[in-house]
Amino acid sequence: MKKKTLARRKKTGGRVPLGPVDPVLLHTLALLLGFGLVMVASASLPVAQLHGHQPVYYLLKSSVFLLLGVLAMVLVTRIPLDRLEQISNSLMLFAYILLLLVFVPGFGVEAKGGHRWVNLGLANFQVVELVKVMLILYFAGFLVREGEVMRSSLKGLFKPLGMVALLAVLLLAQPDFGSTVLVLGMTVLMLWLGGARIRDLLLLAVIALPPLAWIMVQEQYRVSRLTGFLDPWADPTNSGFQLIQALIAVGRGEWLGTGLGGSIQKLYYLPEAHTDFILAVIAEELGFVGVLVLIALYGVLIGRSVFIGRLAMEQGKPFVAYVCWGVAGWLGMQSLISMAVNVGLLPTKGLTLPLISAGGSSLIMGCVAMGLVLRASREVKWPAHGREVAHV
Repeated sequence: MKKKTLARRKKTGGRVPLGPVDPVLLHTLALLLGFGLVMVASASLPVAQLHGHQPVYYLLKSSVFLLLGVLAMVLVTRIPLDRLEQISNSLMLFAYILLLLVFVPGFGVEAKGGHRWVNLGLANFQVVELVKVMLILYFAGFLVREGEVMRSSLKGLFKPLGMVALLAVLLLAQPDFGSTVLVLGMTVLMLWLGGARIRDLLLLAVIALPPLAWIMVQEQYRVSRLTGFLDPWADPTNSGFQLIQALIAVGRGEWLGTGLGGSIQKLYYLPEAHTDFILAVIAEELGFVGVLVLIALYGVLIGRSVFIGRLAMEQGKPFVAYVCWGVAGWLGMQSLISMAVNVGLLPTKGLTLPLISAGGSSLIMGCVAMGLVLRASREVKWPAHGREVAHV
């Protein structure tokens, strides 16, 4: 037995051979991606015709992005996570460069009043989606390198929070307030997972909230979103229009929905029906039961990622654990915000529903993030009879 183990380690460069990916995680991810493609096809038909495209335009576009995302995910599962740990300290520098590129004339793309995309020739790419993955990897490395200092004093939080503050400034300059809030939320979550003291995080939150509130009210469109959220019926044809249409869609769905393809609100009533407000279409066509199934799939995906992270931590692989927990936190936080916006519990943030909404940048980077967790599932040692075999 020992000779066989030594022979296998020799073939793999001294590493213990990898196991297969977690089938529960893989199958749940496949269901979510397939579900998203079906719902994009349903929600985008009227939008495509409105813009003079073929009815299946957004379906074909999303299919191409999904294929690219799956290919990227497969490539990521081939990269040892310890190699990513070695470069994690430099990733924030690359994140700054990416966020500055959107302001470069001829390369950055201005759309909808913001500078959030770069032109890659065949398509535009929203760089903040890649920055989110970089942020997770950076914090995973930071918590391994400097976690002890951070856990013992408030001073240990200054370095990471200072770097994230600069990140937030660049995002607000685009402007992208929704992504700024999400990045700050991811930062707090990862620091908490790394053992930061609650009182230190609360103190920093008290200091940070007033400036954020002040920034929010400086732009009229943000104020309109806030007032529209608080009382959409006060201005039903302007600031409250989108939320009212979303609430009508959710209400029409009742328990079992109007049937796939049966949404009326997507017929030019509900703006961004295939992107930011796709959950409203899901609720209208598949009802409360359909939304519950979607939430259950997210629950399995996130819960399994957390479980893989716990296994990694128990086996002395903290970087792997923090990566898994960071991805789970990001997907959980963004999906929760997106759902809350669709049912009127939060102001409109401009965030997609991860792995579901149309949007190439979001879909591809969501697949990349899940590729990291799938890789982690190959690197951890599973309990006996803990899973079946699946290969990517």
